[in-house]
Amino acid sequence: MKFPRRQILHLAAGAVALPALPCFAWARAYPTRPVRLIVPQAPGSGSDIIARLMGQWLSERLGQSFVIENRPVAAGNIGAEAVVRAPADGYTLLLVNAGNAINATLYENLNFNFLRDIAPIAGILQPPFVMEVTPSFAAKTVPEFIAYAKANPGKLNMASAGKGSVSHVAGELFKMMTGVNMIHVPYRGSTPALTDLLAGQVQVMFDAVPSSIEHINAGRLRALAVTTATRFDGLPDIPTVGDFVSGYEASGWLGLGAPRNTPAEIINMLNKEINSALSDPKIKARLADLGSTALPGSPAEFGKLIADETEKWGEVIKFANIKP
Repeated sequence: MKFPRRQILHLAAGAVALPALPCFAWARAYPTRPVRLIVPQAPGSGSDIIARLMGQWLSERLGQSFVIENRPVAAGNIGAEAVVRAPADGYTLLLVNAGNAINATLYENLNFNFLRDIAPIAGILQPPFVMEVTPSFAAKTVPEFIAYAKANPGKLNMASAGKGSVSHVAGELFKMMTGVNMIHVPYRGSTPALTDLLAGQVQVMFDAVPSSIEHINAGRLRALAVTTATRFDGLPDIPTVGDFVSGYEASGWLGLGAPRNTPAEIINMLNKEINSALSDPKIKARLADLGSTALPGSPAEFGKLIADETEKWGEVIKFANIKP
């Protein structure tokens, strides 16, 4: 049987377009089943609270459950690798944080390359850190602290939430940029570190504002400066470290990531929903209650933040010779 030329061309065009149809339809239908959101921190942590807040929002908006799966081991590397190895179909996501940027240099033998293997979806929030001392400490400002530290090299103890934590590298960045010599004292989390700081066993700490602001407001700790580039609304009278140490900036951040090669339609859909959440008055109020500011933007903007932070903390880790 012979077909007219026009009909042959029509059938050929349809055959070429057909394979693309299921993929397009599949992306538009996403999600059709529950989505795993892997959180490399413990249940009840600040990161876990944010993950559940975003998971509930996405569940309500997209009509499928976003199930939180906590994997608080190996500094978050196990959770990250689980997402790297998962199918790139949008059904396994990662709560990305500043620790992932730090770990890229801190751990030399990771089985993945975070910048290459995780596709950025969206930033969620950016909790500021604060440089703080006990009220009895001699220095009341950052310049006074620097002068005191230089006059007493190696005699100040700097607490942190653990080796390689944001609080640790924030302090090491301060040391690198000011030339002061302080002894690092790592703890297993910010709570025991704060306990010793309050007791005067250590003299200074760079801590996340949410865990310290109550002590600051009660006068149990003295905030010398916040570590972000601009002042924090929750501590409006406190200057930034950068006001005295030009170019200094350090903060935590959280966002969502997915396995590389996840379809762009899914990435963009999730980005749109996260940004919608960050503009919602109730969500914004909740983030403010947690002492954090929203971090909206495109996948490309979030990816640039991750790349910039990886480079910055890599330089600090090498300068301070930090080992896991």
